Amino acid sequence: MTVAVYPEGTASSVSADTRVNIVGETRESLSALLLAHGTDRARLGMRTAQIWQWIYQKGVRGFSEMTNLARDYRLGLQDVFSIQVPELALRQVSLDGTRKYLFRLGDGKEIESVYIPEQDRGTLCISSQVGCTLNCAFCHTGTQAMVRNLTAAEIVGQILAVRDDLGEWPERGRHPKNETRLLSNIVFMGMGEPLYNFDSVRDTVRIAMDGEGISLSRRRITLSTAGVVPGIHRAGEEIGCRLAVSLHATTDEIRDRLVPINRKWNIETLFAALRSYPKLSNADRITFEYVMLKDVNDSDADARRLVKLIKGIPAKINLIPFNHWPGAQFERSTPERIREFASILFHAGYASPIRTPRGEDIMAACGQLKSASERSRRKKQET
Repeated sequence: MTVAVYPEGTASSVSADTRVNIVGETRESLSALLLAHGTDRARLGMRTAQIWQWIYQKGVRGFSEMTNLARDYRLGLQDVFSIQVPELALRQVSLDGTRKYLFRLGDGKEIESVYIPEQDRGTLCISSQVGCTLNCAFCHTGTQAMVRNLTAAEIVGQILAVRDDLGEWPERGRHPKNETRLLSNIVFMGMGEPLYNFDSVRDTVRIAMDGEGISLSRRRITLSTAGVVPGIHRAGEEIGCRLAVSLHATTDEIRDRLVPINRKWNIETLFAALRSYPKLSNADRITFEYVMLKDVNDSDADARRLVKLIKGIPAKINLIPFNHWPGAQFERSTPERIREFASILFHAGYASPIRTPRGEDIMAACGQLKSASERSRRKKQET
């Protein structure tokens, strides 16, 4: 494991800059800002596209580098606008290559992102909120108070900052499509419930999918929800990326305990919404996430109930060995039990990959870095 710590107040901090940050603006809102700033309407579309490409395709952080814009125009832009991403406060690199990031926001709040390299892809797990309201019993983030939603700039900024760290921006004069994509997939499975921050998440996905920028296919972006039923249909209509559902139980009794939002929208209500999901097809299966908890939700009976629940829904089930964290009340199911559970799903005709635990040597459970940072800060204040 390697650890890099970036002290608070470094040059990358966004807290002192009062200019308008244009990261996270949609094309439409960016055009509106440029127009209000005095950009010639006849050239507005071209200027918007040029700036967009410099930020999202080439990774530029300063207007002075935008060499296809006139010098006086660049100087005017940099007086009013900025290109800012969250401050990298700490980075840990696991022995298996997983990278965990603690980002510090402009108001001093902190969030986490995790980059997981695999043979055929590189997946970034990003956060949508500071803290979380859901209080899922097995999730470390659930032990933290909900603070606020992230802005689109703070969500998109995680993607840009990780690409900075990976060094995957193209060399000047080269297009990203000619290079290996180290960051090829995005999942909204970090801190927070994405559908409780709908507008910022929607705008982030649109920016990520834009062909003249980050340029990720909608099938390479997955939004995970714990079951915010009113947002599911809207997500299919307005966002359109792949959907994952944090299920984790097959009865209301157990799910009420593990995922308290189930008390508001129970399993029957949730599955009714999923069956009418606009993007549902064999090509766009819903992924069900199922954390394997010893003697809680891992019986053969649970597996058979799960098969009945998802019958008729194009789906796959990710079986996730519980990632233990200090104070957790659960234990990981045994490897044998997980395999037997997966076998029942497989023989029923469903893909049921068992996720390989990653980054266990670097506080891999979501929220642990943030909690450790807060404890360290409190100790310093007490001394």
